Amino acid sequence: YLFTVTFASTEETTALFKWKATFKNQNNSLLASWTPSSDACSDWYGVICINGRVNTLNITNARIIGTLSAFPFSSLPFLEYLNISRNSLFGTIPPEIGYLTNLVYLDLHTNHISGSIPPQIGSVAKLQIIRLFDNHLTGPIPETIGYLRSLTKLSLGINSLTGSIPSSLGNLTDLSFLFLHVNHLSGSIPEEIGYLRSLTRLDLRNNFLIGSIPTSLGNLKNLQVLLLNDNNLIEKIPPSICNLTSLTILYLSRNNLKGKILQCLGNITTLQLVMMSHNNLSGELPLSICNLTSLQVLNLGRNNLKGAIPQCFGNMSDHLEILDMQHNNLSGTFQSNFSIGRALRSFNLHGNKLEGKIPRSLVNCQRLEVLDLGANLLNDTFPMWLGTLPELQVLSLRSNKLHGPIRTSRFMKNLFPKLRIIDLASNAFTAELPANLFQNFEAMKRVDQTVEDSNNKEGGYYQDSVAVVKKGLELEVDSILSLYVTIDLSNNRFEGRIPSIMGDLIALRVLNLSHNGLQGYIPPSLGNLSSVESLDLSANHLEGEIPNQLTSLTFLEFLNLSHNHLQGCIPTGRQFATFENNSYEGNDGLHGVPVSGGCSRLPKTNNMTELEQESDSTFLSELNWKVVLMGYVCGLIIGFSIAYLMVSARNPDWLCRIAEELEYRILMRRHKESAKLSKELQKMKLLSVAIRVILDSKL
Repeated sequence: YLFTVTFASTEETTALFKWKATFKNQNNSLLASWTPSSDACSDWYGVICINGRVNTLNITNARIIGTLSAFPFSSLPFLEYLNISRNSLFGTIPPEIGYLTNLVYLDLHTNHISGSIPPQIGSVAKLQIIRLFDNHLTGPIPETIGYLRSLTKLSLGINSLTGSIPSSLGNLTDLSFLFLHVNHLSGSIPEEIGYLRSLTRLDLRNNFLIGSIPTSLGNLKNLQVLLLNDNNLIEKIPPSICNLTSLTILYLSRNNLKGKILQCLGNITTLQLVMMSHNNLSGELPLSICNLTSLQVLNLGRNNLKGAIPQCFGNMSDHLEILDMQHNNLSGTFQSNFSIGRALRSFNLHGNKLEGKIPRSLVNCQRLEVLDLGANLLNDTFPMWLGTLPELQVLSLRSNKLHGPIRTSRFMKNLFPKLRIIDLASNAFTAELPANLFQNFEAMKRVDQTVEDSNNKEGGYYQDSVAVVKKGLELEVDSILSLYVTIDLSNNRFEGRIPSIMGDLIALRVLNLSHNGLQGYIPPSLGNLSSVESLDLSANHLEGEIPNQLTSLTFLEFLNLSHNHLQGCIPTGRQFATFENNSYEGNDGLHGVPVSGGCSRLPKTNNMTELEQESDSTFLSELNWKVVLMGYVCGLIIGFSIAYLMVSARNPDWLCRIAEELEYRILMRRHKESAKLSKELQKMKLLSVAIRVILDSKL
């Protein structure tokens, strides 16, 4: 007679309950059902039985804190499926794992397991899937894994495994996934890997592998993903790679590969991502790249490529999203009919030798988020037309030959609505800073912690980067879209005042206006930039005092106000206590820590005395009391007389404007004629007050 056993074996139940008793957290609610009085097959969480014997143990993400040392390997001979992933297991994998002779699926990923992989794992002959990634495993990969002929997926990535890749892995002819990434593996890639004709994904990135890419990899006709980046591979890319006609992702970045980009690469029409940056590749861009009708990401940055950008790149307009060829030797001029894709999201040609004008076809790229054409030889005016791109977040045009004023009408609205980085440094822009343009930077007016990081759109394979100057140093910053808000207009020929509206851009982290011809005062509104970390206003013609409002910038790490005409006391407290003398050098009128010992009194000479400091002025002058009195009297007489006449004429507004203009001009010249200007300013202030009093009484 046939019958089905529905209750668990006493031996298996007892063994599992003893293992649970070793857990550090006995009050685990998910395993509360594991009690001696209940039936393991029908009542226990994560346990499935067949004919009364435990077949499946699936307790992933069950908040277990414990080890495998007391796990009942020998008491579970019928166990086929073991998943204890995403817990807090520590300790080692015991050699007794070899007793699980019927095991098909082993998953211990994302724990804290250490030690080596026991060679006894090679005795578990029925294993099809091994997932041990994201632990702290050390030592070599056991040769005995090569005995597991049924294995289809082997994932040992994100550990600290050492030694070479065993050639015995070439025996695993059913293997479709081989993930050994982010370890400390060394030596060369075995030729035997090319025997794995069922392989669809090969991930060996982020190791210390050396030697050349094996020609035998061209045998992997089913391979879809090949990740060999971040190793020390050398020599040329073998032409046999072009045999991988199913390939969708080719990632060879950050090696020491040399030679030309293969012409035959254009035959792999399935390619979607091609990443070969940070190598020593040379020669011109092959026209065959334009045949890649599925290509979404092309990253050839930081090589030695030369020549012009093929005109046929415009043929990829419907699918190419990222084009990164920064830091090469590309040259030539953007032709007037140069076309680049409507699907483009990131366009980075920084650090080449491109000439001519910024291609106007970019205005069609309505999805463009990152545009970096810095460090070229472009000769153009500011491309205000880019302001219509609704998604643009990064605009870098630094170190070109751009010139002229940046002008926009105050009636032009919604320009650059999402811009978070604008870098126009080291050009020849002139005239005043574009206050009306700053007014449009809506994304800089709010501190947004939820900015979408579009780098994840390609599965994390590509990450936008841009060079920014922070703390006086040029840095390459990744994850730029969510982390940095920057305005860099340094090393141009801007003049006039710093617009006070810049204080509205409260999300700014880096503001660099250095090495221009800016004049006037430092706007107190800059004290509103609560997120700013680096502020550089050096090498201008700024004057007046340093606003005390800047002491509220609690995140400020770098301040450079050197080589201006600033005067008065240096503010104290908070971040200002951390800045050294080089933040202020070249300002002869500044005093206080750290420039001098203190600021309680001014230095005295034989013909100078202290004066009270006006609330809206930073200069002090010595005046004879008789001269002051004469000035007051004259000012009053003249002021009352003129005011009376103008009120009688019922047209007083122009006089007020003249008084205010004279007051401003006097302030602008005060550092040259401090004593004389102080007297005139007092007269003009009194005159303005008198006029307004008369106006109020008459009107």
